[in-house]
Amino acid sequence: MDYFGKDVPKLGFGLMRLPRKGFKIDIPQVSKMVDMFLEAGFTHFDTAPIYPGSEAAIRQALVERYPRESYTLSTKLNATIMAGVTSEKGIEKEFQASLKKTGAGYFDYYFLHMLMENNYKNYDKYHCWDFVKKKKEEGLIRHYGFSFHGGPELLDELLTMHPDVEFVLLQLNYLDWENNMVASRANYEVARKHNKPIVVMEPIKGGILANPPDNVKELFKKYNPNLSYASWAVRYAASLEGIITVLSGMSDIAAMEDNLSYMKDFQPLNEEEQKIIQEAQRLMGKSSTIPCTGCRYCAKGCPKEIDIPLIFEALNKQLGNGQLKEAKELYNSVATEGKRASDCIGCLQCERSCPQKLNITDYLRLSKETLE
Repeated sequence: MDYFGKDVPKLGFGLMRLPRKGFKIDIPQVSKMVDMFLEAGFTHFDTAPIYPGSEAAIRQALVERYPRESYTLSTKLNATIMAGVTSEKGIEKEFQASLKKTGAGYFDYYFLHMLMENNYKNYDKYHCWDFVKKKKEEGLIRHYGFSFHGGPELLDELLTMHPDVEFVLLQLNYLDWENNMVASRANYEVARKHNKPIVVMEPIKGGILANPPDNVKELFKKYNPNLSYASWAVRYAASLEGIITVLSGMSDIAAMEDNLSYMKDFQPLNEEEQKIIQEAQRLMGKSSTIPCTGCRYCAKGCPKEIDIPLIFEALNKQLGNGQLKEAKELYNSVATEGKRASDCIGCLQCERSCPQKLNITDYLRLSKETLE
């Protein structure tokens, strides 16, 4: 079946979690990763203004080093207070800033960013849909769509109202397939009903599926001990019908090497592998760990500057593997005075910003009770 993006290589380089030296992005390492990625035949890079330093880093590591026609680049337009956008003028300002930071001249793919039930009306209020059409007419955008973190009813409504959208960016992974909060399967089916191809985000769920529970590790290793745990997750997403590419947020050269090892000559999951994934889903359905992807949207506006993702990482050591000692050690290293779970004031800003729709304040309360 033909669709827009069918022939795009099925691995994309997500630039949310680039390697850092201290607080700065490690440009030499990113450049090496870019070289490896392009040499293996892959072409697509994905950034966003709210990924700190990402747009400027890809200018140095990619745009200034390779011919423009040798790669495709996507970025995003976030029409929320998180991105500092409160007017139509803010939309134009954000777009121009992305052009300047990346130096790309134009964007191959452009996404209205992170639409969900509590913010999608902003994109109507600021006339973002008309804005992207205009930029496409001007040649500054080649193709446009939107990234989505809401429920299937809203997705169906948006695709019905905006049939000219060329693709959607969805969170698809085997752990969230039947997750009622993320609704991977339901959203996937809505997109396919509208004949919209899909770019996949969070295939490894922020790294969670690169280190699954021990019983899932045993399941995968029994079938093929040479395959990484992450490979099962990326190939699962890439094996779905109608996929343009799967964005993997690689944060070091080792992750790049691993992804290229199984995606350079990508083979969809076979029938036996699909059954193994189904068993992994069943096993992980019993997991009590917090499904935080580490996107850090929750932490950006926290008035107490609580490092929520790292606190949840600590708690998961206890919830997932019973490692209470290790959990408390990590917690005490990341939760400094005044920024501990017990310092949460319950303002709910974090929950309003969370793409996973987690009950963050409840988990912080559990963190306090377990680790303090």
